[in-house]
Amino acid sequence: MFKQIMLVLTIIVTIAGTAFAAHPLITDDTGTQGKGKFQVELNGGYGHNRDDGKTTRTTQISTTLTYGFSDIIDVIVSLPYQQTRVEDAGQAIKGAGISDMTIESKWRFYEKEGLSFDLKPGVTLPTGNEKKGLGSGRATYHLFFIASNELKPWAFHVNLGYVRNENNIGETKNLWHASFATTIDIAENLKVVGNIGAERDTDRNLNIPDSFVLGGLIYSVSKNFDIDLGIKGGITKPETDYTVLTGITWKF
Repeated sequence: MFKQIMLVLTIIVTIAGTAFAAHPLITDDTGTQGKGKFQVELNGGYGHNRDDGKTTRTTQISTTLTYGFSDIIDVIVSLPYQQTRVEDAGQAIKGAGISDMTIESKWRFYEKEGLSFDLKPGVTLPTGNEKKGLGSGRATYHLFFIASNELKPWAFHVNLGYVRNENNIGETKNLWHASFATTIDIAENLKVVGNIGAERDTDRNLNIPDSFVLGGLIYSVSKNFDIDLGIKGGITKPETDYTVLTGITWKF
């Protein structure tokens, strides 16, 4: 049975080593930092959405620290700051502050001939104020399966995930996520990245998933320092119309 599962998953990602996807991609990769090593990410995003005369502008800055607990296990802590402005019928509602903190672990349980699989469980803690639209008010839980494969200069990544969205604000509690990403090295220190995906919307009244497409660049200033830029566009109506993403990554 295990061999059959591996065969199916191999077919999914071999359509294209352990590869490293990165911000601005939404889809994660199977890469880990290595025992005793750290990674710090500072990522920002500006989202703009217009729906039925209501305009929403969201700015988010997220700081993420990753520690290599072992060569195949990472521990990840992320704390975002969010600012939202909603304009409707000539009135503006603002909210700003710390959003919900996320704590995750990533375990690479299979690796052979460049193909690798991870499991990534995590919990989101209610550090944000749900009354200001900055959090869910309760701890949430999630589990993601990650697959990566590389055929240089290309790399491919698949994510499948489930989120138990416990909350006090009337949102859907059972959410799913599916996404696919690819990167290509076009120069020694420059990658072009692409991403497409969908997930269950948190609105109970919507049966249309949030679907997106993303494109961007990652430039390696040095072996341990990257900068990136990307643009994410909404395919379906529930998804934000467009989001501009940028970030820096430092490994040590």
